[in-house]
Amino acid sequence: MSLVETDWLQKNINSVKIIDCSWHMPQSQRNGLEEYKKNHIPNSIFFDLDNNSKKNTDLPHMLVEASNWGQIVSDMGITKNDKIVIYDNSDVVSSCRCWFNFIYFGHDPKLVHVLNGGFRKWKNEKRDITNNKTNIQISKYESYEIKELVKDKKLIDQNIYEKNFQVIDARNKDRFEGKVPEPRKGLRSGHIKNSLCLPFNECLNKDKTFKSPNELKTIFKDCLKSNDDKNIVFSCGSGVTACVLALAYSLINDKYHPCIYDGSWAEYGLN
Repeated sequence: MSLVETDWLQKNINSVKIIDCSWHMPQSQRNGLEEYKKNHIPNSIFFDLDNNSKKNTDLPHMLVEASNWGQIVSDMGITKNDKIVIYDNSDVVSSCRCWFNFIYFGHDPKLVHVLNGGFRKWKNEKRDITNNKTNIQISKYESYEIKELVKDKKLIDQNIYEKNFQVIDARNKDRFEGKVPEPRKGLRSGHIKNSLCLPFNECLNKDKTFKSPNELKTIFKDCLKSNDDKNIVFSCGSGVTACVLALAYSLINDKYHPCIYDGSWAEYGLN
């Protein structure tokens, strides 16, 4: 399973690598790193989603090159055999983006997990937190890209006519339908032709835990009219909440390999 519960992490806290991938929408005026410095789960390492994304582009959160990823993960002291638990303290469940990145770059999906409910649930349950700096022993991590897990704009455009896969957009319906302006400047409103809308929050409970598999099956079936479609590509605003849907779908379809449109609307909606 891609998810682990707080009880499980508490019992296994010394045998896994823990990552805090808290990222917040710019308008929230919150800083994930500064919050991490004040409080985090013991032994956790901070993953800066902005800094650990492609630098030579104006698009947010684009995947880096495999060599860059290898260096990023080596500096975190993680090895290929490590079991990883990723959490966040974010309204957009940004841990799922880090989960996807590890899978894309060749870490065994069975070893990569997201903490259900994240830091909020952990803290509400009065579990241990700390502001101590985690000691890291640099590793030598070699990565490779599983390129079929990502679509680019060319493939998205081709698919409008070829219909090889179904695009599902994780943004809210007002943004999808172009009723409100995009939060990022310079983007038109609307959506990719023939795409479907499934706001990522519909897969979550109020406390940001994922809904049950039975509930998720109903949600995706209502959207797709089927739960058997393996050719699904998730999109969103900047490639973060698309990964929330990808993880949610992986919980009900064990044959599904997460696939996203990395540029998402930040690229497709450029005027």
